[in-house]
Amino acid sequence: MLSIFAVAAALCRRAGKRLDTARRLQHPQELRRVLDLLMEKVIIVGSGCAGLTAAIYAARANLSPLVLEGRQPGGQLSTTTMVENFPGFPEGIDGPQLIINMHEQAEKFGARFAYSEVTDFEAQPDHIRIKADDEWLETRALIVASGASARWLGLENEEKLVGHGLTSCATCDGAFYRNVPVCVIGGGDSAAEEALFLTRFASKVYLIHRRDALRASKIMADRVLACEQIEPIWNTVVTRYVPDEKGEMSAVLLRNVQTHEERELPVACVFVAIGHDPNTKAFQGKLETDPDGYLLVRHLAESKHPGVFIAGDVADRVYKQAITAAGSGCAAAMEAEKYLGALGK
Repeated sequence: MLSIFAVAAALCRRAGKRLDTARRLQHPQELRRVLDLLMEKVIIVGSGCAGLTAAIYAARANLSPLVLEGRQPGGQLSTTTMVENFPGFPEGIDGPQLIINMHEQAEKFGARFAYSEVTDFEAQPDHIRIKADDEWLETRALIVASGASARWLGLENEEKLVGHGLTSCATCDGAFYRNVPVCVIGGGDSAAEEALFLTRFASKVYLIHRRDALRASKIMADRVLACEQIEPIWNTVVTRYVPDEKGEMSAVLLRNVQTHEERELPVACVFVAIGHDPNTKAFQGKLETDPDGYLLVRHLAESKHPGVFIAGDVADRVYKQAITAAGSGCAAAMEAEKYLGALGK
């Protein structure tokens, strides 16, 4: 356990002060005053649409937020090619460019960024402590916008093909695949919804499932099985993606899990719908979650701990859209500003 003098000395070295100043800071009240000055007003965990929108609003409120970008800066949009359903871009915009624009906008108003991943969290009575990599940080308010990661199959060249005929979002990318065959991997409600949505665009939708019946709810399963445009492929798994000479998806290699027979299925795009994992490991057991690990939100953006706010896909298991994430980021930042105002900070 560090002594008060050691803590004070470390703070003074960070601030470039002499050790005689550190000795004066051994008094608990003086040390607490300095700690309060060094404490962040707002830390935002995550740099996808929710986190960056929160950063823009918090920065414009003169809160100088610190954004911890995490292991995937930009969130899922950073792996998307063209975004056509974000308002204000009639010709569409590349996902990475949209993230760059939001990042620059937040920086313009005073947001600060660090490539750190949060690994632990402690809610104190009057502030919040988080561990970013190996360093503990203190803040008056925390916005958790760490997002959710799509589950993938773990096949060869998977990362390279994301955005080139491999995706986890039919709503985002379905319209790019008009009048061509596509496939959906999965058997739950998400896979059923994706397959039905894709019938608006694709010439044929193959629904590939490793079992002999869908796990989806009966009403969704009945709709899928009644749709002539959807062809289920039962007891089958995808074992390899087949790209063309340009690096775009051209087919998948299938294997029947019962007969072990293999065949190639030509498709222009593969939609993986086997679920998402919320990035909530650091908060498990400390913030309220549902059985699948998604954070539970009260009153749009609040958590059970005062000063801790939640935004984006880390709590959204329904919509998972850039625009809904941005809206929740706005709400979280405004609630954080209100909370800090009530504290007089």
